Amino acid sequence: MYSIDPSPGAFSKALKTIPADTPVVMLNLLKFRQQAQYDDASQTCTGKEAYATYSKGAFEHLQKTGAEVIFWGDAQAAVIAPEGEEWDEVLMVRYPSIQKFVEMVTNPEYQALSKHRTAALENARLIANIERKK
Repeated sequence: MYSIDPSPGAFSKALKTIPADTPVVMLNLLKFRQQAQYDDASQTCTGKEAYATYSKGAFEHLQKTGAEVIFWGDAQAAVIAPEGEEWDEVLMVRYPSIQKFVEMVTNPEYQALSKHRTAALENARLIANIERKK
């Protein structure tokens, strides 16, 4: 199944199920389009190039939120996955809380950047994780 943007109610559910003021690590699995697909066809670039445009601005918002990239790399081989499921990049970002993440993604300036993310991606996963208590 292909997904790019959050489903309706996803943020509300996350806010209800993830403990408040608990650090959260967002796991991003990213598959880029060969050619970015902008709604207005105003830009011509690859999906990877469009995502780079998105990332440049998004990383500024991460810093303002107190978040940090803890891993960003190229996906290599799916050892356990449905046949044909492949990803180009993996990104893990630690946020101070789920509230800070939602605050960032609902910021109008950030939302203006999201057109580049949507144009760039063929498929994506975004999974919220919290660290286990030892």
